[in-house]
Amino acid sequence: MDAVDGKGIDPPVVLGKVVSFALGVPWAANLIGERLIWPDGAGQDPEYEGPWVVVLSERVRDALAEISDDRLPGLADRWSHIEELSHYSDTQPEVMLSRLREFVGLARRARTSGESIYCWICL
Repeated sequence: MDAVDGKGIDPPVVLGKVVSFALGVPWAANLIGERLIWPDGAGQDPEYEGPWVVVLSERVRDALAEISDDRLPGLADRWSHIEELSHYSDTQPEVMLSRLREFVGLARRARTSGESIYCWICL
C-alpha cells in the first residue's frame, strides 16, 4: 500500500490549511471535501470516536499534485506556523517540508494512476 504517516494532520483543518495556501484561497471547513467511506453508519453516531476512513476530493488530490517543487519550502514554512500545529514539538519548517513532500508525492502518484487519497483516522 502506498501511504504516508499523517499523524497529527487532520484532513479538514491541518491539511486543509496547506491546501488553501497552495490554491491561494481562504481556508474553509469544507475545502478538503472528505467523505466518510467506513464504517457504515459512523457519520450518524455522534458518540463514535473511530477509527474511520475518509476519501479526499479529487480537487484536493490534484491541488497537492500540482504544487511545484520550488513552492514547497515556502508553503511548508507557512504551514509550520499555523495555530493547530503550535502544540507539537516537531513542526519546524524543515520537518513540515519533508511531510509536505510526502503528501505531494502521494498525490502525484495517486493522480497518475487514477486513484483517490484515503485517510484512516483514529482519535
